Amino acid sequence: MATTVRGSRADTAPASLQLPGILLGVGLGGFVDGILLHQLLQWHHMLTSTDHDHIGVKYYDPHTVSGLRMNTVWDGVFHTVCWLAVLTGLAVLYARVTTDRRRVWASRVLWGWILAGWGLFNLVEGVLDHHILGIHHVHGGPYQVWWDIGFLVLGALLTAGGGLLQRGGRSFDPAAPGTGRDGHDV
Repeated sequence: MATTVRGSRADTAPASLQLPGILLGVGLGGFVDGILLHQLLQWHHMLTSTDHDHIGVKYYDPHTVSGLRMNTVWDGVFHTVCWLAVLTGLAVLYARVTTDRRRVWASRVLWGWILAGWGLFNLVEGVLDHHILGIHHVHGGPYQVWWDIGFLVLGALLTAGGGLLQRGGRSFDPAAPGTGRDGHDV
């Protein structure tokens, strides 16, 4: 259990930073996925495996202009969802942290929740898109199942690491400078 600046006991995982941290992590994790895997490495797009999917989505071959155009549209939808998650996370964070807003960015609690949110993104997106729907894989080909499993392992590690990081953060006394409206670490 963490202690406050004055030494009394306090909660170690303030709820005030949990939701915005997770939303920011989901959005930022999605951006890493979309920018790195979709655009820079070009390993996949949103619909690159629909010729082998589990739900019957029309196949858009990413090696043709029309197929790449449709995949790019769906990548854009994906990035829009990521962008909205980040904006929502920032709005919730701004609404919950009423004083010493600069200090929030140094908070292990916030960064722990952001890492946990990124890990949750990997786990949900990996299970849903790679395994259940089968609309794309991390890196298609003969070893795609191992890439997909690696993506899930990374998600689990990010979630666990984020949990450990945010638990290592400290809460602060409501009367002390630099605490949020609810008295938790900012």
